Amino acid sequence: MPRPLSILPLALLVTLGTAASVPARQDNRFTVATYNIRHGRGMDEAVNLKRTGDAIGALGADVVALQEVDRNVERSGRIDEPRVLGEQLNMKDEFGAFFPYQGGEYGMALLSRFPIRRTEALRLPDGNEPRVALFAEIELPSRRRVLVVNVHFDWVDNDTLRYAQVQALAAVLDTVQLPTILLGDFNDQPGSRTLSRWRERFRAAEKPVGDRFTFSSTEPKYEIDHILLGPPNAWESATARVMTDPLTSDHRPVVATVRLRGR
Repeated sequence: MPRPLSILPLALLVTLGTAASVPARQDNRFTVATYNIRHGRGMDEAVNLKRTGDAIGALGADVVALQEVDRNVERSGRIDEPRVLGEQLNMKDEFGAFFPYQGGEYGMALLSRFPIRRTEALRLPDGNEPRVALFAEIELPSRRRVLVVNVHFDWVDNDTLRYAQVQALAAVLDTVQLPTILLGDFNDQPGSRTLSRWRERFRAAEKPVGDRFTFSSTEPKYEIDHILLGPPNAWESATARVMTDPLTSDHRPVVATVRLRGR
């Protein structure tokens, strides 16, 4: 499992095992999703990880970034949520811890149908809670590799701490050579400096204008969950869909089918 580290060159990513084999596919097209799962606690206040897994499976994604994930935490039944979800969906799972909580750890996770070759939990500047960005180098069926970066930035209205996290992560990503997918719960909307900081190096998988809000799941008013692709010339244009699910979490999941350009 990845462990929290200081900001390090990506050459120091820790080599891991591989996911289950997947059918050969050479067009470099695949589907990604981001979902804040509220540690499996639905809007009925019941923790039901099987329901969460079913909702994730319904997205049809090859790679899924999850936020608000528990591992062996009392409030969620001391379940290793990434492992259980990975087993349910037959996907490789990785976890990045934010901090110890109720006898376990609270953080974020990544699920992948493709082999995960390297991973790192990159410690970001503290916000109102400690935060990491979870890096995973993923090998596509064509054998090309992409970097997937799962984020969950600081959540309060004042963006000072959130933007410090953005700047620290950007300093690392500015050195990355691999095509990159940056996705997760940004806790900020288009036009904010949180999103504008990525404008030169990333393009957004744009959501439909009439259905772009991701929070809350019951009364969607805010577009705070995003999928960004960089550098722009490495990817075909992509559109995202926001999925309707008013029960499983307080966020709505975002899904995009993306395609890596030829070498």
